[in-house]
Amino acid sequence: MKVFLLAGETSGDMHAAKLMQALKKQRKDIRFSFFGGDRMAAVGGELLLHHREMAFMGFWEVLKNLRSISHNFRLAKQALLRIRPDALILVDFPGFNLRLAEWAKKQGFKIFYYISPQVWAWKESRVKKIKKVVDELFVILPFEKEFYAQHGFEVTYVGHPLLEQFEEENETLPALSPNDKASEEDSCPLVALLPGSRKQEVQRILPVMLQLPLRFPDHRFVIAAAPALSDEFFHGIFRKEKNKLPLIRSNHHALLRQARAAVVCSGTATLETALLGTPQVVGYRGNPLSYLIAKRLVKVPYISLVNLILNRPLVEELIQKAFTADRVEQSLRKLLADPSDILQGYTSLRKLLSPPLPDKSASEIVATRILSKLSAEN
Repeated sequence: MKVFLLAGETSGDMHAAKLMQALKKQRKDIRFSFFGGDRMAAVGGELLLHHREMAFMGFWEVLKNLRSISHNFRLAKQALLRIRPDALILVDFPGFNLRLAEWAKKQGFKIFYYISPQVWAWKESRVKKIKKVVDELFVILPFEKEFYAQHGFEVTYVGHPLLEQFEEENETLPALSPNDKASEEDSCPLVALLPGSRKQEVQRILPVMLQLPLRFPDHRFVIAAAPALSDEFFHGIFRKEKNKLPLIRSNHHALLRQARAAVVCSGTATLETALLGTPQVVGYRGNPLSYLIAKRLVKVPYISLVNLILNRPLVEELIQKAFTADRVEQSLRKLLADPSDILQGYTSLRKLLSPPLPDKSASEIVATRILSKLSAEN
C-alpha cells in the first residue's frame, strides 16, 4: 500500500509522524512518500520536500513567495502522478493543502484530511470546498465537530494528538543536555522562550524576548529553537540586539516541564505549553499589513488555542504593539508569583482534549479509520 502525506510546518511534521507510526503498526507493507520534516523522515519513506521550504506565514509573506509556492505545488502534483498513492493524507496547512485536494480529487485520489483547517476562524465558505473534495475529515478540537455539523458535514473527532506525544515521553528527561550549551548547575528558576518556528515571526518576536534577562537577573532564560532554523539565523539576531541566550534544539518539552514559566509565540506551542503544565504569556507580532488584513477577516475572540478551546481568557495574550518587554515583564511577574489559576485551567483543558476512545490515541483512531475505509473499497 502506498500513502502520500503532506505536512507543511513543524507541528504538522510531528503529528504526521505519529500517524505514520500508527499506520505502519497496523499495516506492515505500507510505503510512505511525503512533503514534511525530520520527524516524518525518521519514521521512514521518501522525503520529497522539507517543510522549511514551504512555511510562509501571513498575507504579505505569501505574496512575496508566490513563485516558490507555485513551484512547490507543481512538485506535489508531479509526485502524486508519478507515485499514484492509494491514499493522500493532508495534515493542516490549509492554504496549500486545500488547493492540492481540489486538484487531487479531479485525478481520482482518495483524500483524507487530518487536523481541520481553521475555517471556524475565517473563510467559513471553505466548508463547501472541504465537503466536496475531502473523503474524510479528522478534527482535533472538541468544538469543531459541532461547527461542521451545523454545515451538514459529518466529521470524526479524535482528540488531540499532543496528549499521546506527552504520555510517551519520559517525564524524567533532563531539560538541558550537555550539548545544548546551557549549564545544568545553574540553580536559578528557569523561564523558557518559544519565539516560533518561522523566520518572519522569530525576527519580530525574539528581540523583545532578549530584553527580559536584564529585568529578571535572578532567573535563567533559554530559547527553544525550532529545528528548521539554523544557529546562524539566531546568532544574526543576537548580534543585532547585542544580547545572546542559550539555544536548546532537543528536549524542548522537557525544558517546558522544568521551566517555572514561559513566553510563547501564538500557535500550537501555546497548547503544548499548557498540556505540559507550564504557566505562560502568549505573544505575537507579525507584519503590520498582514495583521491588519487578518484582523478584518478573522472572527475569533482569542489568538491562543488555550483560550479558544476553553472559551475564556485563561492565558494573557499580547499582540502586535502590546507585545513589549514592559508588558511581558508585568505578566511574567504575576505568573511567577501565583500560577494557581492558570494551572487549574490547564486541568480543564486536558479533559476537553481527551480522545473519545479511552484505549486509543488520536493517531491510532485516524489510522484505523483510514485503513478500514481503504480496505472496504478494495
